[in-house]
Amino acid sequence: MKPSALRRALGAALGASALLALAAPALANEAAWPTKPIRVIVTFPPGGSADAIVRAIGPRVSEKLGQPLVIENRPGAGGNIGLTAVAKAEPDGHTVGLGAAGALSANVSLYPQMPYDPVKDFKPVSLVAAIPFVFVGHPSVGVRTQAELIALAKRDPSKLTIGHGGNGTAMHLTASLFDQMAGTKIVQVAYRGSGPAAVDALAGQIPLAVTDLPAALPHIRAGKLQAFSVTSDKRVPALPDVPTVAEAGLAGYESVGWFGIVAPAATPDAIVNKLNAALVEALNDPATQATIRGLGVEPAPTTPKAFGDYIKSETTKWAKVIRTAGIKLE
Repeated sequence: MKPSALRRALGAALGASALLALAAPALANEAAWPTKPIRVIVTFPPGGSADAIVRAIGPRVSEKLGQPLVIENRPGAGGNIGLTAVAKAEPDGHTVGLGAAGALSANVSLYPQMPYDPVKDFKPVSLVAAIPFVFVGHPSVGVRTQAELIALAKRDPSKLTIGHGGNGTAMHLTASLFDQMAGTKIVQVAYRGSGPAAVDALAGQIPLAVTDLPAALPHIRAGKLQAFSVTSDKRVPALPDVPTVAEAGLAGYESVGWFGIVAPAATPDAIVNKLNAALVEALNDPATQATIRGLGVEPAPTTPKAFGDYIKSETTKWAKVIRTAGIKLE
């Protein structure tokens, strides 16, 4: 070997050794993670289903990782405030966020300006839970099936209005997607949450509502609200006799609310994968699943890649719905 080639080879070897020496502490930190409690920034107020989901999975995740999950609620701006804090957090795996369908997919089309990019500023960890919705009506509407409801909406558009959980929410978009696929123009009324919409439908103040299962289920079982269809791609165990929207005639329809865990974009893959494994194990635990289903939601663990792909597909899907419906938020 010529001297110049030898010097180059030695230089390359020394360079590689230096890089390994620099990388060693980082690799050690990743192997030791977590070294303190994991802060979960929840983009909703305290006491809701998002908090309950984190508490349901917390014990098993803590058992697996040796550190607890600590909830920090940062609601506001459709989830944008909480996820902005996640995007700016130290990417060491000790701060992650529980985001929902709006903040991680729909908001980019709803708000004229966004404080983060849901694809570039986060590393997906796992989808956690999916929330089917149900279309319900007061018995005075006089129809019992989705097909009859659509026929009534087309025959007498002025007769029907539908309540949902608020402008820009998943329920708002669910109703808009239904209109677009059914060819109807049902007037939408925004409420501050699904509960008030269900209450007004129950009282006959509004003929229809799209709501989550916990808000409507007791009234459906009591025969005080008529359930037309559920919005998931499969029937829900709590309402086995109620068809999906697709089964009832709108082929290809599917709309669910969902929660997922994301980390700051620069979080090492080794940490993301370790957290994913703990979450998947917790979400596959029968006792944890029973607790989550008791909240009216379905456990939905995924790989990081599958969750990332889902975020992208949901973003594309809702962008079209929002554009067609002309929905904008300030």
